[in-house]
Amino acid sequence: MRNPVQLGLWLLTLTAVVVFGYNVYLRETTPPQRSYTEFLADLQQKSIGSVHFQGQMLTGTDSGGRTFTTFVPDPAVLAPLLIEQQVVITGEPVDLSAGADLFKTLLPLVLILGGWLIFSKKSFKSDFASAKGSRFTPIKGERVTFADVAGIIEAKEELQEIVEFLKTPEKYSRLGGRIPKGVLLQGAPGTGKTLLAKAIAGEASVAFFSIGGSDFVEIFAGVGASRVRELFAEAKKSTPCLIFIDEIDAIGGRRSGGQSGGSSDEREQTLNALLVEMDGFGTEDTVIMIAATNRPDILDPALLRPGRFDRRITLSLPDVKGRLKILEVHAQKIVTVPAMDLAAIARSIPGFSGAEIANLVNEAALNAARHNKEAVDMADFEEAKDKIVMGLERRSIVVSEQDRRLTAYHEAGHAIVGLMLEETDPLHKITIIPRGRAMGLTQQVALDDRMTYSREYLLNRIAILMGGRAAESLVFGRLTTGASNDIEQATEIATRLICEWGMSPAIGPIAYRRSGENFLGEGGQSKAHSEMIAQAIDAEIKQVIGSCHDQALGLLKKHNRFLHQFAEALLLHETMDAEEVDIVYRRYLKQREIERLFTDNGEQHDSQTFEQHAEDHP
Repeated sequence: MRNPVQLGLWLLTLTAVVVFGYNVYLRETTPPQRSYTEFLADLQQKSIGSVHFQGQMLTGTDSGGRTFTTFVPDPAVLAPLLIEQQVVITGEPVDLSAGADLFKTLLPLVLILGGWLIFSKKSFKSDFASAKGSRFTPIKGERVTFADVAGIIEAKEELQEIVEFLKTPEKYSRLGGRIPKGVLLQGAPGTGKTLLAKAIAGEASVAFFSIGGSDFVEIFAGVGASRVRELFAEAKKSTPCLIFIDEIDAIGGRRSGGQSGGSSDEREQTLNALLVEMDGFGTEDTVIMIAATNRPDILDPALLRPGRFDRRITLSLPDVKGRLKILEVHAQKIVTVPAMDLAAIARSIPGFSGAEIANLVNEAALNAARHNKEAVDMADFEEAKDKIVMGLERRSIVVSEQDRRLTAYHEAGHAIVGLMLEETDPLHKITIIPRGRAMGLTQQVALDDRMTYSREYLLNRIAILMGGRAAESLVFGRLTTGASNDIEQATEIATRLICEWGMSPAIGPIAYRRSGENFLGEGGQSKAHSEMIAQAIDAEIKQVIGSCHDQALGLLKKHNRFLHQFAEALLLHETMDAEEVDIVYRRYLKQREIERLFTDNGEQHDSQTFEQHAEDHP
């Protein structure tokens, strides 16, 4: 048995069977227990035939031929009674019960220890040192090509050269050129790194070996390195071929300079074996290695040098054209209505990765099936998008009328500040129905993909985030915990504005925080600086957020009537899209225009008059 996992399972199964069998044997062969009181009663009734002493344990036979055991507190006191009743007495002077109990206790331990020694000394070595079979075989199945990969045109063009080399290596070798030994695909989760690697193998029609970085990591020393050597040995037998290691950061992390132990040593040994094997590629070996990672910033520099991973291809989140292409690929797999506007859907999901778009299409199909529809329509996509972006609706939650009004004014504050400021993203949807962990949400969607952000845009974004808190304090005169997430986001934007993007006049264009190449959304690394600079940064963050809050509060005071109208509309409808918000906004602007005209004519009227006039003259 060569597979260590199978051997370990076999060993555990054997141990369990042996222990279970031994316990069954003891249970079947051990006479039933009888209390000492019952034994004395039977003795008085002359129903005891014979007894056998083993220390203080007594095994007896009654007049019916039934065997039993009991514990005798004082055999010297019991002996005259037995003689009086003419009971046959035998015995053993040595107490063997302790040894038996000890044996029963230690038997499972002995078996496990013995199996462990056999496994570690013999089976383990035979499995990884002299195994004739291999755990690594080329993947066979559905053929994936570049046609199945959308939204990453530049990456596909870059990798087309790899495909041509695998098909016709002599085209490059005759001129003395050398194809890259390795290609590192880096990018955010869900951008299509694994799918792209499979497409390369499918386009070239070559063997494809795929393994995860964590598959090399084991608790046994030397396992990872052995598996690396085994993988490359099998790959060389199947040339031309591709080796794909997903999440290579599991074994390719930066090595520590000092002494380390345990799993770190094993990981470094695995990495060293990988480096050696990559250096061992000859020109005659048409083996290309592809790896994927979300954390290129933690990879060891030795892994990234020329001659190993020669090329690094970054897979970014798709733009609107890329999202449309991905939508078209996945929409072919479901039944949609003829008038499906995929372009509008693509524009409404900025920041979605390929995996998230695939999930969106699937959720839309499930939603249509849930409502017994014949085909998926725009409403299904909209509901699926809201579910992914904002979370599930929690209509079952009981919300008091006070909290509903507070949430309505809070979300109205966000929306109004966004409407009144110039350089912002347009409002897409607003709801006071609890979704996910939020009591309400205001969603803004950019009309196009932004590559850069201006200082004005970032400050306006902070002001919009502060709009909810400002509305609460303006209308209710108190603050709640509802703005906690808004404050967190505003603080992060302000910190990056000052410390990373150098947009603060007081601090200057100095980076006190480095973002690095991290695609997992973690915060950047802080640069060491003096206590005076730290105090200045804190003061500037406070000033930026404070001024944005004051700006939001001023806008809401100026448009106080609109705030109340908007909140009342939200309480009535609970969820409003951009068109519905626009209707409320245009009605408010009409009222202001009528009010201005009346004021210019020197007439004095209350707000109800203006509202009535606006309804009569829409």
